[in-house]
Parts: sequence; structure tokens; C-alpha cells
Amino acid sequence: MSWLPEDFVHPVYVPVPNTALHLRPIREADTAIDYPAVMGSRERLWEVFGPAWGWPLETMTYEEDRIDLLRHEKEIAAHQSFNYALLDEEETAIFGCVYIDPPERTGSDGEISWWVVDDLVGGEVERALDALVPQWIAADWPFQQPRYLGRDITWQDWLALPRAS
Repeated sequence: MSWLPEDFVHPVYVPVPNTALHLRPIREADTAIDYPAVMGSRERLWEVFGPAWGWPLETMTYEEDRIDLLRHEKEIAAHQSFNYALLDEEETAIFGCVYIDPPERTGSDGEISWWVVDDLVGGEVERALDALVPQWIAADWPFQQPRYLGRDITWQDWLALPRAS
């Protein structure tokens, strides 16, 4: 049984209110703009995602990022998980990502997390994304019990939960 209804169609373009940015599913072709975004914010991202996901490694290469994005692109196509890039209108830079995943831990039917590049932490774009994501999930995704990792539960508390079967 899939974690999403068979007829679910994932959004392909999501404007971020009060910004000139939007979300769309990430692709392998985004490596040239993803790699600098991730590696430019790597230390902070490791503090957030490292203990749970082991990502992003300090030694991650461009090629490893490309392979990772190809995996994400395939998972999106198969509706296994979703990685949305936060992009400018021209799609010349990635400013963060939103992850929508099947539950790894008990107590939810979808696990959502997101980040922005270091330069945007604490600013208007981060606040706009923080406001958008829960509204977007409630409006456009078929979850009854979404969990916002690092938001409504700490990563440490999430890691302590039993694994979903």
C-alpha cells in the first residue's frame, strides 16, 4: 500500500507569498545551483540534518550531489518522497529545500522538513517559507497527521520515537 492515494498529483509550482521565489520538485539538472547552496550552508545543515540523515557530509562532491538529486528526481516521479527546491523566478539559484517524506517514525502519515541558505536565516524569506509550508501541506497534501521535523518535534525527540513499520 502506498503512503499516498493512487490518484494523488503532487504540486509542480508553489509560489512563496510575499517573495519572488517559488517551490518546484528538484531535478538532477539542478546540481549546478544546488551544490553551492548546500555546501555554502553545510555546517548549519549538518547540525540540523546530520544526526538523523548523515547529510550533508563535509566531503560531499559535486558528483555525489548530482547522484543524490537524480535519486530525488526518481523518488518524486515514483511518489516515494519529495524534495522541493526553493528557487528564484529565473531558476538561477536555490535558496533552500522542502522535504516531504513517508513516515520513518510512528505517529504521523507524512514527515516534513525544510531549510534556507545561511544568508536567509532569520529573514523575510525564511519567515515566509515557515508560514507557507504548514498551510501548503494542509491545503494540497493528503495527510491527516503531518509531522514537522525540527518544528513541532525536535530532531532528538523524533529519533527517540519507534520506527514506523
